[in-house]
Amino acid sequence: MTPPRRHFLQQALAASSLLPGLLHAQARAPLPPVTVWKDPSCGCCKDWIVHMEAAGFAVKALDESPNAARARLKVPRALGSCHTAEVGGYAIEGHVPAADVKRLLRERPTQAIGLTVPGMVVGSPGMDGPVYQGRQQPYEVLLITADGRTRVFAKYG
Repeated sequence: MTPPRRHFLQQALAASSLLPGLLHAQARAPLPPVTVWKDPSCGCCKDWIVHMEAAGFAVKALDESPNAARARLKVPRALGSCHTAEVGGYAIEGHVPAADVKRLLRERPTQAIGLTVPGMVVGSPGMDGPVYQGRQQPYEVLLITADGRTRVFAKYG
């Protein structure tokens, strides 16, 4: 084997041994921070924040009405819930599972405002504590598009 070709193969082999480490580091890239607007006395909002933190998100909770944030993020009133969050430029309304937030951030749909689980669905993250005795209502996570329409992003139950 000629020296230049041997050198090339040695470099390629060395680079390939680094690849798994690079891919693993990329998979562990930090998640963007989450800001949540919520009522200070809302227990389910606090439980949703714990759910998000357990999934690796750093959460900043603001004990103030979510109405101004909801309006600024263009979340239609009919799609509202008890808290509004913002992460990576997207609105997250209500009890959206962290896995769906991560998927949204991975896929980054360009014509999307964000995700919502309208209302207070028993069994969704934050609405799944002991007081609910394991009950689970079926629900959908909806993607809110720039024109205010929705489409199903995920189904549960």
